[in-house]
Amino acid sequence: MDCNVIRYYEEIEHESDRLEKGTARLEGERTREILRQHLPAPPARILDAGGGPGAYASWLAGRSYEVHLLDVVPRHIEQAKERDKDGILKSAEVGDARTLDFETHSMDAVLLMGPLYHLPARSDRIAALEESLRVLKPGGVLICAAISRFASFMDGMKQGYLFNPEFARIVLKDPNEGRHENPDMDPRYFTTACFHRPEELAEEITDAGFDLVRTVGLEGPAWLLGHFDELWADEAKRKDLLTFLKLVETEPSLIGVSAHILTVAKAP
Repeated sequence: MDCNVIRYYEEIEHESDRLEKGTARLEGERTREILRQHLPAPPARILDAGGGPGAYASWLAGRSYEVHLLDVVPRHIEQAKERDKDGILKSAEVGDARTLDFETHSMDAVLLMGPLYHLPARSDRIAALEESLRVLKPGGVLICAAISRFASFMDGMKQGYLFNPEFARIVLKDPNEGRHENPDMDPRYFTTACFHRPEELAEEITDAGFDLVRTVGLEGPAWLLGHFDELWADEAKRKDLLTFLKLVETEPSLIGVSAHILTVAKAP
């Protein structure tokens, strides 16, 4: 794992409460919706590999799943254990999604909500996917997240960063190369990452041996809305927004506009 990624999450990004603020609340709500739709019924055994400080792991454990959390950042596991005051997580350990310490065919579902965009080398992403396939039971469910190839470009327009020379140097590489690098570690500009086109994500998943189920644009264009906090605070508008996003979530021409892409697949 790139040392800048570890440093970013250890020293800069406060991932423990990120999904409770701003447009990340939309990311969290939509992700939980997809998980409810596609995960097997509890008490299925789930591995959340690269699950950060356990936002989804703890939520799933609270729904009576047997959840094992793994993350490469020690701070995240410390935060997950602090969050897990009732001890409902089955395990929470520092580890790498490319080398899982779980038995073959031992999981009903695997979540890869971070590794596929923090492993810039395709070979490493395939290794993580193949390890997920190894530990999944036949017919088991994989749900994985990627960041859109154009996410930083769109965020730069929204936030007003686009004409900052430092940001421009970073983001001009993204559309062609898909490799996002922030050498000066400016906290506004994320960290080392791979940004996918939707078809590239699908190709990697099938190359690793999975059968595709569906790919969705998680936030659609809604993460670019102005006055998002005001809209989200209005229960009726929030409900309408989620309904609209569900209608267009698989529209090919809109998937890449989303900040995050979510793909569901199954082990043969």
